[in-house]
Amino acid sequence: MTGVEFHFNVGDKLAYSCRLLRKARAGGAQIMVTAEPNLLAQLDQMLWTFSSTEFLPHCRSDADPATLVVTPIVLAASPSDPALHGSSHGVLVNLGQLVPEGFERFERFIELVGNAEEDRLSARHRWMHYKDRGYALKKFDLSSTADNA
Repeated sequence: MTGVEFHFNVGDKLAYSCRLLRKARAGGAQIMVTAEPNLLAQLDQMLWTFSSTEFLPHCRSDADPATLVVTPIVLAASPSDPALHGSSHGVLVNLGQLVPEGFERFERFIELVGNAEEDRLSARHRWMHYKDRGYALKKFDLSSTADNA
C-alpha cells in the first residue's frame, strides 16, 4: 500500500520542493511531481536556477517517451496521464490542492502543505480522503525547522 506523508507548514513550497527533490534524487529515487500547470511551470524554471553547482535532470510530462523513460524527475499535471503509465517513478510529490488521480500506483506519496489558509484547508480534506480509505499517514510539521524556507 502507498505510504502517504504530509509535510505541513512549508514556508516556500517551490524552494522546499527543490531541496526535497535534490535529496530524493541523491538517494536514487525516481520522482514525479504534480500540481496545477502554472505551479509546475514555476517549479520547472526554479529547478534550472536554484543551484549554481548542480543540475537536477527533469522534464515535463509532454516530453517524448524516450526522454520520459530516462529522466528521474517528471513534472506532470496528472500522474494518471496514459503517457506516463510506463514510467518507473516510485515517488509522487503533490504541490497541488486536489487528490491526484492515480496516486495509489506510487510506493511513496508526499503532500506539501504551505502556510496559506486555503492550502491548509484543502490539505485537511485530502488527509481525510486518505484516512477514510485506510492509508497509514505520516505527518511532518516543518514550522520549527531551519530547512523550511
